[in-house]
Amino acid sequence: MKLGDPSLDQLRIFLKVAELGSFGAAARDMARAVSAISYGIAQLEAQLAVTLFEREGSRKPILTEAGEGLLAEARSITDRVDALLAKTQSIHAGVETRLTLVVDAMVPGEVTAHVLRSFRDWYPTVALRLRVEALGAVVSCLIDEDAQLAIGGPTIGDDPMLEKQAVGSVMLIPVAGPEHPLTQQEIAPGETRNHLQLVLSDRSSRTQGREFSVLSPLTWRLGDLAAKHSLLREGLGWGNMPRNMVADDLASGRLVELDLPEDPGAEYDLMALWRRDAQLGPATHWLIDAFRNELARTQTD
Repeated sequence: MKLGDPSLDQLRIFLKVAELGSFGAAARDMARAVSAISYGIAQLEAQLAVTLFEREGSRKPILTEAGEGLLAEARSITDRVDALLAKTQSIHAGVETRLTLVVDAMVPGEVTAHVLRSFRDWYPTVALRLRVEALGAVVSCLIDEDAQLAIGGPTIGDDPMLEKQAVGSVMLIPVAGPEHPLTQQEIAPGETRNHLQLVLSDRSSRTQGREFSVLSPLTWRLGDLAAKHSLLREGLGWGNMPRNMVADDLASGRLVELDLPEDPGAEYDLMALWRRDAQLGPATHWLIDAFRNELARTQTD
């Protein structure tokens, strides 16, 4: 049996009748005559060689078994066409079709999650790629790779190839496990040099030879902030962490904030970074504003 090629309009009529439960309601919703709706269904049934609705003995059309089986496929086809049209409209409007975002590991995870949840609602057609990096690796993604936007820290924002815009900050504090020696005594100046410090390292070479709040010659270098967090909770050294990331640990006693004479904690300023030769689109501008607003909100909560 040779089947015909149903049109997109016929599929939309089929879905609308199934959704609203009558030819008349579908006609009103689609601003068509009832006869046009009935004709569209008849043509679709002829093309597919199946009966989609039972019409006999009832004023309300009821999906047949075949109609039920084809409903999901029809919806999938129209959804993909709608996505194609939406992406085409975005292209004409200047909205990016794809975007790579790099986020500093120090940015609170819930901030990034809240921003990207809203981003998906505002720009559903933009294909987003997210990377989480630390220190100079954030900039490397912009300069050496194809990232369009980064939210990065103060140590790597002075590259002449980049533009920057302040979006907020997070507070870094020194912490250790409750059984760590630094939590058991009054800490004398220089005492931190006698204890293992866990330090977030740079996967790139952009900060090679530079140290950030490193006080002890005894260090473990970690490329992952989550791993550093886990080792701190196991009592394997001390180190700086974003306050929001360890707030639950401080409240439960799994970590203790250290009162160090050197006071290595500090505000970690965050900036939106992008290449100077790049033309930012509306989705990228939206992300910059969204991170600024979300970081401000978390500081007032």
